[in-house]
Amino acid sequence: MNAKNDLFELEKAGKEEKISKNSPLALKMRPRNLEEFVGQDHVLGPGKLLRRLIDLDRISSLILYGPPGTGKSALGYIISKLTNSEFDSVHAAAAGIKEVKEKLLAAKKLKKTRNIRTILFVDEIHRFNKAQQDIFLEDVELGNIILIGATTHNPFFYVVPALISRSHVFEFKPHSLEQILLILKAALADKERGIGDLRVELEKGALEHICLISNGDARRALNALEVGILTIDQDKDKNKKIYFTKEVAEESIQKRIIRYDRDEDDHYDVISAFIKSMRGTDPDAALYWLAKMIYAGEDPRFIARRILICASEDVGNADPQALVLANAVFEAVEVLGMPEARIPLAQAVVYVACAPKSNASYLGIEKAAHDIANEASQEVPDHLKDASYKSAKKLDHGAGYQYAHDFENHYVKQEYMRKKKNYYQPTVMGYEKKIKAWLEYLKKTEKE
Repeated sequence: MNAKNDLFELEKAGKEEKISKNSPLALKMRPRNLEEFVGQDHVLGPGKLLRRLIDLDRISSLILYGPPGTGKSALGYIISKLTNSEFDSVHAAAAGIKEVKEKLLAAKKLKKTRNIRTILFVDEIHRFNKAQQDIFLEDVELGNIILIGATTHNPFFYVVPALISRSHVFEFKPHSLEQILLILKAALADKERGIGDLRVELEKGALEHICLISNGDARRALNALEVGILTIDQDKDKNKKIYFTKEVAEESIQKRIIRYDRDEDDHYDVISAFIKSMRGTDPDAALYWLAKMIYAGEDPRFIARRILICASEDVGNADPQALVLANAVFEAVEVLGMPEARIPLAQAVVYVACAPKSNASYLGIEKAAHDIANEASQEVPDHLKDASYKSAKKLDHGAGYQYAHDFENHYVKQEYMRKKKNYYQPTVMGYEKKIKAWLEYLKKTEKE
């Protein structure tokens, strides 16, 4: 049987699983109900909308969007077991339009003759082009099918707007390290479906390496664990124990272990070196630390956030475009995912590292925040207070305010705070040199 053509391998009668002992571990350990489902608490936790829809068997058309191995297909399987509706599935990578039309026709007949709805699960729906996706519209609109589309691509770019508007879109997040570890330990303990009947002894850090490198993909982690354990030569051990070492973990997931633990010193040391290299205008060092974080499986969004901070704190107005680029790269990382996201990340790192530096804005807000916390709060000058309501004139609010655009250079000297403070002290670096010169020119015109 082609798993792509019959995604959940269900019997027509009774919807019983057809999973053999030779099936992949990831398939055997697929959650059978919501209680076994790990992760996605933001949409499947108690009281959340998607959870309520499933519990009440009131599923409407859904688009499940997220990285591989985060439970999209697994949730489709769970729904297939819980619903009173007819359930059918198709894999967009293998199915042709003829097959899809046949399924839609069968759903239409079932609705007409027996008034039974059909839930159609479409895996990798983004693989259908726009014209092919349009085929679902009429049946979704008429209620012949409830469409559940799963995709690793941003549906707002890859799914036609007409389907989006008729569906709830739920984003699935990569599993955390703790969640992957929980899934692996469940497989190691389960004697019925997992590998609990084997005597596996784990070297410290081996399982954690798989969790880290799997990058939130539970399927990849389970596959690596299975490959590693089943390929170990047990004959060398008299006690018939299977020693799952760090070396085996490296081989099974095809990535060597490097010192980088998200909860320990290596993580903080590397990110510190990364930021300080950008601040210190050393693009080569910054790229090296970037590469190490990527190799170790660091969340690219975490890296992008650090670049954003550096672009504002350390580059600032010396090159305002640094923040614009860093923000664009942050959005690109969200859309692309790894491994492609490493390219715009590298671009942003090089730009920020090479840009002229100024922390004047950062120092300015720190000084202002210090005064707010430690000095008496200043009252807003009367002429700056809101004068938009009728009674403002009785209080002299707004009286005497001078509109800057009415004056030469769009500038006029007036009091903007009762106690004058100097927080922003522009440097002579990059574009900030022009800002400094402009402020000095305006101050000069005040005296003339």
